[in-house]
Amino acid sequence: MALDGIVTRAIVHELEACRGARISKIYQPSDHDILFHLRTRDGNTKLLLSANPTYPRVHYTDRTFVNPQEAPMFCMLMRKHCEGGIIEEISQVGMERIIHLTVRQRDELGDVSTKKIILELMGRHSNIILTDLATGSILDGIHHVTPSISSYRIVMPGFAYTEPPQQHKLDPLTAERKDFVVKSSAIEEPISWIVDTFSGLSPLVAQEMVHRSGTDVTYELDASEEAAYQRSTALWDAFESVMEPVRKHEYAPVTGANAKGKMVFSAIDLTLLQKDIKRYDTVSACMEDYYGEKAERDTVKQKVSDLLRFLQNERTKNIKKLDHLHADLAEADDADQYRIYGELLFASLHTLQKGDKTAVLVNFYDEEQKEVTIPLDPLLSPSDNAQRYFKKYNKYKNSLIVIKEQLEKTQEEIRYMDELLQQLSYASMSDIDEIREELIQQGYLRDRSKKVKKKKKNDRPALHVFTSSEGIEIYVGKNNLQNEYLTNKLAGSNDTWLHTKDIPGSHVVIRSTEFGDSTLEEAAQLAAYYSQAKESSSVPVDYTLIRHVHKPNGAKPGFVIYDHQKTLVITPDQERIKGLASTLK
Repeated sequence: MALDGIVTRAIVHELEACRGARISKIYQPSDHDILFHLRTRDGNTKLLLSANPTYPRVHYTDRTFVNPQEAPMFCMLMRKHCEGGIIEEISQVGMERIIHLTVRQRDELGDVSTKKIILELMGRHSNIILTDLATGSILDGIHHVTPSISSYRIVMPGFAYTEPPQQHKLDPLTAERKDFVVKSSAIEEPISWIVDTFSGLSPLVAQEMVHRSGTDVTYELDASEEAAYQRSTALWDAFESVMEPVRKHEYAPVTGANAKGKMVFSAIDLTLLQKDIKRYDTVSACMEDYYGEKAERDTVKQKVSDLLRFLQNERTKNIKKLDHLHADLAEADDADQYRIYGELLFASLHTLQKGDKTAVLVNFYDEEQKEVTIPLDPLLSPSDNAQRYFKKYNKYKNSLIVIKEQLEKTQEEIRYMDELLQQLSYASMSDIDEIREELIQQGYLRDRSKKVKKKKKNDRPALHVFTSSEGIEIYVGKNNLQNEYLTNKLAGSNDTWLHTKDIPGSHVVIRSTEFGDSTLEEAAQLAAYYSQAKESSSVPVDYTLIRHVHKPNGAKPGFVIYDHQKTLVITPDQERIKGLASTLK
């Protein structure tokens, strides 16, 4: 994994600025994450503590998080013991991915108590554990570890805290040249040897050391003693070139793609990077950019898997229905032919007999008076055959109206499913709940929740609000509930509305009557980015005033029609979107 002992050491050094900071607010936006709002000497900031099994991390953050309406139990406990407290100490356990935060707080009786928050950033075993410093007992952990999960240690309230099992590796900060060269001279695979020998060094850092040494990733065991010594000396020099800045807390955070095209990051300079190299002033900025929305997207994927499956099945079902309807339509289009067959048969009844299988008659409706061969049922009389064709004609004539209605309805269903699938592709955790609620209201899903939800009078969705380079607010609806509220209730008649042309996407509104071309282009960027054409170039985006946007009676949520529009052609630029200040309102 990318987060190793060196990154942990770098972030702990960066968090030294938190000493003396007051924890003003504590939130738990997800099952794995805790968010501290801090008041430091340099101003207010936010600190993210994440025990995400795939993306465990700790860093300052500028991101906006949507918090649940009811705080989870662990969050309530953290608030009780740490909110209003002062961070007194921050430390790393050796070179391990374990961080201790000591928090001093005065309780409601005025008594001072000290708690220790232990952050274990170890992949699927990651945890955030709150302990009492005086007794060493666990108050609770964000993830419980029961005896059935681990026989080595238990993470449950009331149990004594036990550190994760020791790996008994060497400390890379104190490694000496003589020991290193002697031990490494006989190794076959230097990358594995470095990882297995020294604590806190990831395969990525070991790979960087080998890359700097200029030697192969595997050594020949039968090489000469001189050659082996030279290689191990080169490896030591590379090892020192990495570790010396780490000892001095001189970090160079960087992200980029390795030789296999995989994006990686580190707190040290990586000479092995091939492309997309970006450097950062702080480790927090590096981690924020690297992880971006990865963790949330993974959590969202898990939560929407059932919705995705349902919507994709509904879409497939409607696509098949559309094919059948087109086949029925093609057959119904022959209705006039059946009427002509009936009239020709009636006009020629005297020439036909029961038992005939066909009738070859002159088509007096044809300009050239060509003959036409009409299939007959030999078991029916000529008159009954004519009546059969008239019945077919009336049947298909009436069904044409129904088929066309069904076609429109089915196409509307497919468009609606496409819209929801697109919204799920960039939905946040709160957006998912709103989309699920919409499907329940529309009758697609059953409400399986046992709780009776009381809707508040002023209950309204939280909207993503961007600020343009001209300082003007641009609102973005990321699901149909938000789109409906934004377009039909919040926006003024002279606000400007934007949407991708004939492509599922978000409603975007510029909340101002006066703005420049840069604001309009940035709003169009947002409309293109939050649409099905996110990865495309030259995306057409329509814009018009809100007063020209209307929702037809009985239309699906989020569906509108509009006129008086103009069109911009935009290529979505993710970096430009990221550069816009944003918040939730």
